[in-house]
Amino acid sequence: MSNARITRPSPVAAASSRSRGFLARLTVISTLGGLLFGYDTGVISGALLYMRDDLAMSTGEEAWVVSALLFPGAAFGALLGGRIADALGRKRSLLICAVIFLVGAVACAVAPTVTLMVLARILLGFGVGAAAVACPLYLAEMAPADKRGRMVTINELMIVTGQLLAFAMNALLAVLISETHVWRIMLAVASIPAIILLAGMLVLPESPRWFGARGRIEDARAVLSRSRTAAEVDAELSEITQNAAAEGEQRRHALQSLRDNRWMRRLLYIGCGLAAVMQATGINTVNYYAPSILTQTGLGAQAALIATIGVGITSVVMTIVGIWLIGHLGRRTMLSIGFAGVVGAQVILALVFLAPHSDVVSYVILAAMMLFVAFVQGFIGTVVWLVLSEIFPLAIRGLAMGLSIFVLWTVNALVSFVFPQIVELIGSTWTFSLFAAINTFSLWFVLRYVPETKGRSLETLENDFRTQAIRTVPRSQRLSAR
Repeated sequence: MSNARITRPSPVAAASSRSRGFLARLTVISTLGGLLFGYDTGVISGALLYMRDDLAMSTGEEAWVVSALLFPGAAFGALLGGRIADALGRKRSLLICAVIFLVGAVACAVAPTVTLMVLARILLGFGVGAAAVACPLYLAEMAPADKRGRMVTINELMIVTGQLLAFAMNALLAVLISETHVWRIMLAVASIPAIILLAGMLVLPESPRWFGARGRIEDARAVLSRSRTAAEVDAELSEITQNAAAEGEQRRHALQSLRDNRWMRRLLYIGCGLAAVMQATGINTVNYYAPSILTQTGLGAQAALIATIGVGITSVVMTIVGIWLIGHLGRRTMLSIGFAGVVGAQVILALVFLAPHSDVVSYVILAAMMLFVAFVQGFIGTVVWLVLSEIFPLAIRGLAMGLSIFVLWTVNALVSFVFPQIVELIGSTWTFSLFAAINTFSLWFVLRYVPETKGRSLETLENDFRTQAIRTVPRSQRLSAR
């Protein structure tokens, strides 16, 4: 009989493994809302090529089908989603979103007329907007401070993965099915992750900060203990309790808190500004219209759909790069690199559109689009969603997040609706030159107003913002630089 001893993991190692497993499951399940967000916004780019003939759509009706999901759907979904997340909890909010995603996907797939399609897209957009609020909030409030950056930005990875899935599914179905009704299958695929999200959220816990804000301290402790050591639970619970006591009635009267606290209003202005400049990059002109742009430069429909997969792959790869960079670079540094790169890419696009149309020019335009997407997804998209989940105090977090994302979707809808008309009016070169000028202003906004949030807990950030002027660089970094 062997005398070799069986080595068992230490209690600390076993607890650490359970914690990692819990956080991994939580992240994957909750970010299915981001996957659906990406799929539902990306799938329309390919579906339009077939839907316009099947439903005999005019140019104006096409614009409504694209933008209805964004405004009023996602915009008001975000606006109300913040209040729902505050009132019912982050978990219940995501459960409601899952139901909306499922019903909306089926309604879009079977819509017999343009009018019903627009109504179904508005419903689906409500789920997209509400999930865009609830998912980052849930992740930020569940994550330990040292893991928050990467956990929250996984949602952005899932968004672009959803878009890539949409582009790939569009191309695959276009090759396999030659009938015009293929767009219905493209839209129906979104029901599958919606069912998984619904089932998964049923087994996940509520946010400990939502529990703490309502005096349910033991519930908050139980949730925290699933991913923290005993000492970390006590320290974090103390911060949550102190903030809850300090804010008192403010939590129940978020609008009054905004009126009474100038520092809260300033954070709201910064959040809304960040949301606006993210969409003013023009990123969704590529996500929604890339196949249409490429077909106008001479590519066939199937070739354009297949080429657009390159945009989706770029989004996913650069989002992964961005998640890695977040662990090494400050939020402001990444945003600055991103907006500077976007300006350069849009100048290149503007110049390439001056060349005569040909297949070579089409692929050069595609390459320039991919460069543009790389800077947005690697340096801007990952960081903006993260900063929005970090900067708002608990008293107004749901409301402020909802208002910021309302602005995000409103600007998204505006840009998406007017883009084809601006291109028709002044041409592609001047259109992308205009975007380059707008993004130069956005770079100035980031450098002037956006605070650095890296490496501090949500409660530390809130205390600093409350007691000090809202600075772009934390005091500790200023002192260490002297």
